[in-house]
Amino acid sequence: MTFNKNKNREPAVAGQFYPSSASDLRGELQDFFDNAATVKTSQTLRALISPHAGYIFSGEVAAAAFQQIPANKSYQNIFVLASSHRYSFGGAAVYTEGNYETPLGEITVNKKIGKELLASSPVFSEHDESHLYEHSLEVQLPFLQYRLGNDFTLVPIILGTHSAGICKKLAKALRPYFTPNNLFVISTDFSHYPSYQNAKLADQLTADAICKNKPKKLLKTLEKNKAKKIGHLATSLCGWTSVLTLLYLTKKKDFEYKQLAYKNSGDSKLYGEKDRVVGYWAIGVYEKAVFEISRSEKQEILQLARNSIARFLGEDIKEKRPDKSNDSILDQKAGAFISIYINNELRGCIGGFAGKKTLREMIKRFAVSATNDQRFDPIEPSDLQNMTLEVSVLTPLKKIKSIDEFELGKHGIYIKSGLNSGTFLPQVVEKTGWSKEEFLGRCAKNKAGIGWDGWKTAELYTYKVVIVKDDQEKTS
Repeated sequence: MTFNKNKNREPAVAGQFYPSSASDLRGELQDFFDNAATVKTSQTLRALISPHAGYIFSGEVAAAAFQQIPANKSYQNIFVLASSHRYSFGGAAVYTEGNYETPLGEITVNKKIGKELLASSPVFSEHDESHLYEHSLEVQLPFLQYRLGNDFTLVPIILGTHSAGICKKLAKALRPYFTPNNLFVISTDFSHYPSYQNAKLADQLTADAICKNKPKKLLKTLEKNKAKKIGHLATSLCGWTSVLTLLYLTKKKDFEYKQLAYKNSGDSKLYGEKDRVVGYWAIGVYEKAVFEISRSEKQEILQLARNSIARFLGEDIKEKRPDKSNDSILDQKAGAFISIYINNELRGCIGGFAGKKTLREMIKRFAVSATNDQRFDPIEPSDLQNMTLEVSVLTPLKKIKSIDEFELGKHGIYIKSGLNSGTFLPQVVEKTGWSKEEFLGRCAKNKAGIGWDGWKTAELYTYKVVIVKDDQEKTS
């Protein structure tokens, strides 16, 4: 295999690791996805760890990883990190000379980002030969094409390093691109050549270490596996440098690793020898769910807001003393916005961000304030029978450096410039249909009072919201 005249990287292992016929490949991928394990979660997917063996051995496990990509999801870029099996060099090679091809079509390579990486750090280099025959990156691509079509751009990176220190530097250079709009795919198999049972034991230890999200823990586990002198164990994690780079990206951040599926080559129906096997894990990396609010807590939140309003309007409702268990979300420090609807029309919406007050205190305060929102007629006692409530529980503010870190419909925005500030809750998009530009512009102009383009020079913060409301409960 050679580069074609456009310097596209053509398929090197089609017909070996997977079918070379597009129709056969699609049929095989469909079978894998149909039979793959499914793990449901509402958390935002940020990265995948997927195996890179021949599809007959690891296809179902890989499909379990890529099945986590939400249907109809659109990413700006897919970064694929794969450790080289043929070359050793002191960093990572990013391909910028052309596009990647598979039997399912041509995938556009983001050459601009590739060149940015080359310019950003000496740990990145042009080492096109490392891409030429490397299977570990190539075999991920048909899964991406099956799930996303060819409508995504690729940043293909081959790691030639065997240094943990270099992995740390790679992560630092990649950190600006590790945003919700990009997906990272990490290519690795697990144990090589132990017996079937020894592989299961070693691979579980390695997967557990990865899911701790601590680089040192992974490195220690790999050393411990090696010290056990497990028969025929050549490696516990062939793509350890790629995985370690991911761990340096996610270390000490709000990410959660989930084990999705496991098999080893001994599970293959056609070639399932048990004496020497290779292990395969699918692992997903997600944004942590900041608030877990139970059904009973949601009911308590709504009742607290409703009673606070009713008492303020003169109703004879005694205040119930809360349990002092400190386990309830109501006793944690969190922000809140209270929206009051009368006959389904908004009549008040007031709130604030997390400070020193508990959620319980915030709800009581802002429920009362919302009855006299100056934009609307005050709430009267006669309105209570037609009142419905929506309580938005807010996570702490997170300062962002780039608007790429803001995801429309998922994040609220808080804009601050000097003494001026303003916010929009994420659910505003559902009611207005605004674009990201409109959302930011209107918040800057109408809420912060700094003009339509004021957000471009202001301090920007994001937050997430758990919405609790009458008749329908929704998490965003």
